[in-house]
Order: sequence, then structure tokens, then C-alpha cells
Amino acid sequence: MSDVRDSIARAAKIARRDPDDIELIAISKTHPADAITPLIAAGQRVFGENRVQEAQTKWPALIAAHDDIALHLVGQLQSNKADDAVALFDCIHSLDRSSLVKALAKAMDKAGKQVLCFVQVNIGEEEQKGGCAIGDVPALLDQARGADVPVIGLMCVPPLGIEPAPFFALLAKIADDNGLSQLSMGMSGDYETAVMLGATHVRVGSALFGARAQQSQPV
Repeated sequence: MSDVRDSIARAAKIARRDPDDIELIAISKTHPADAITPLIAAGQRVFGENRVQEAQTKWPALIAAHDDIALHLVGQLQSNKADDAVALFDCIHSLDRSSLVKALAKAMDKAGKQVLCFVQVNIGEEEQKGGCAIGDVPALLDQARGADVPVIGLMCVPPLGIEPAPFFALLAKIADDNGLSQLSMGMSGDYETAVMLGATHVRVGSALFGARAQQSQPV
């Protein structure tokens, strides 16, 4: 973990940024509790999961033992799991459509809990990927604000096999154009580039945990 934090600090220095302004989210998807506890022991407190169901099986006990942990949902969220997501997570990075805004607004009102959100943008305009179309971002933000769903920034996953820097720069511009200051971008292979282009949250898995196990459970 110290290697990743050192790399973040180096990239931040190049960009003349304060490393403390960058949140390292340890992506623990597919990893069991006994692989997570060493990172908790080393001081890591912010973790990310892709699936609500998987998170429900391992995180309640870990959070009960370490009540300062923040849990982020970084994977796609089905509207019918909004109640479960609001109950468990502190932040959702995959708000990407009108129906999910409505579901989250209802779930937050019901739970009496506000969960911070990022709007996920389909930055590479890829048909197979989730995310709001670039042109639809302002309307979705307006809807979220009107529904009292707290959106703090934008998230993206650039296309594989292509230099990510232009996509990160584009996300930063879209966020700035819409009055947002938080950027969830950058993973194990490109988080240093993301930091240099303004990332406030980097989602790092394999660089912390090693290659993840394969799984076939449903979303």
C-alpha cells in the first residue's frame, strides 16, 4: 500500500497538488475479508465494491469492528437495489440514469440518510459500458439536484487499450463546466496519470490486492 501512496504523492507533486486532496479507494471486489483486514491494519479506511450482494456478505462485520471505514459502490447499480445500497454504502460512483435518480431519492428519503454520489459518464461513448452520455450530463445533474440527491462529482472508466489522458482531461472539463470539483478516475494501470489531470478519488484494486479471483455470481 505504501508504494501506491508514494506513487500518488509523486504524481501530485508533478501536478503541484497536495497528495492529501486525493482519496485512495481500495477496490476489494472478489477479495475475502481475510485479504482486506491487512489493509485495514495498515491504516486504509476507504474501500470500494462492485456488487451490492457481495458487499453485504463481508462488510457489515468488518464495519462493526472498524466503525471509521467508508464504503464506496463503484459498480453498476440496479434501481431495485437502491434501498440496499443506501443502507450499506457511504458513496455511490455509478449514478447514470433518470430511473436511478428516482430510486435513490426514494431510498434516501426512506432511510433518512444522504449518500454522496458521482455521476458516471460514458466518456468513451462505448455502447457496452454503463454511464450517462456526455450530452445528457447537465440534465441528469439538474434532476439529481431537484430530487435532493447529493452529487459531488463525475466518474469515468476510459476505453481499454487507449491512452487515458484525453478522457481524464475531458471529464475534468465537463465537471468544471457543471460546477463540480470531485473526479473519480484512475485505476491500477493509470491512476498516476489521473492524479496529474485532477483526480480527487482513485480506484485501485490489483496494485493493492494482486490479481483478483474470477467469479460468476449475478450482479
